[in-house]
Amino acid sequence: MPLRARQRCHAALTGLAVLTFSLALAGPAAADAPVDGARAADTWNEVGSDRADPLTESQGLASVEVPAGSPNRYTGIGTIPLGLSTRGWNHVGDPDASYDGHYVEPYQRDDGNTKMFRVQAPDGSWSEYVHTLSPGEALNNSWSALSPDGQWMLAGEWGTMNRLLVFPTPGVNPATSPSVNLPQAATVRLDHAVRDVQGCDFLDATTLLCSSDDPEGTLFGITKPLLRIDLSAAPDGTADVSGHVTALRQLPLRSACSGDFEAEGIDYDRRTGTLRVIVVSPGFCVLTDSKTYRFTRS
Repeated sequence: MPLRARQRCHAALTGLAVLTFSLALAGPAAADAPVDGARAADTWNEVGSDRADPLTESQGLASVEVPAGSPNRYTGIGTIPLGLSTRGWNHVGDPDASYDGHYVEPYQRDDGNTKMFRVQAPDGSWSEYVHTLSPGEALNNSWSALSPDGQWMLAGEWGTMNRLLVFPTPGVNPATSPSVNLPQAATVRLDHAVRDVQGCDFLDATTLLCSSDDPEGTLFGITKPLLRIDLSAAPDGTADVSGHVTALRQLPLRSACSGDFEAEGIDYDRRTGTLRVIVVSPGFCVLTDSKTYRFTRS
């Protein structure tokens, strides 16, 4: 998210986290947007939800396959290690994990010309990979998505964009090292603009599912859309690929409070075929009824 919006979110969460209260507000619940014929071609049906903790589960999530039985991972303000925040890395985005158990968290700071990816290897050790911004690249580091082969990582910027960024996966691709700059390898060129993408995950080698926090609804006719991006080829870092963007549905916007929701991270678990997306509730209800929604495909 942009710095100004992120500061508002952090300030609200910090203040609300120390309050205990009985919710007295009762705002109208937002209904799911109808799905037209084009979007219905790939239908994701809501099958349940879990409360999302505003401090530790409000930014992103990832399912981890290795070691077997690993719990799902989440990110939020409260998951940022003190040692990182004191060095300026004060925002963590939507993480992802490779099928062999490498876990990658994207970090950003308020100034400078770098972004950082923090990697936990299957043996539990952590390392940091810093990327110096390419010309014209935004400072925001909203999410990471690892290709099924594990070798390539996609990442995204905030705002209205016509591209996604491709990097060698830090800690997995042999071309990477914590001691050198993590270079941008290629670009995904989108055929339709997207706005405020908060997370993406690979459905398969050439298909992405993404959560958009778009508050305007002018790009696809709905706010907060679930997006599908079909790639012309699996990213391999040697050349740009194109991406065809489709809006599938509006994400659930339901709360006891009225106001502005925030769509956050996304995760697809291939083992169960379950898609999960975090939606943070407005106002005081950020504490009580923010949700991680679960979907299955039909």
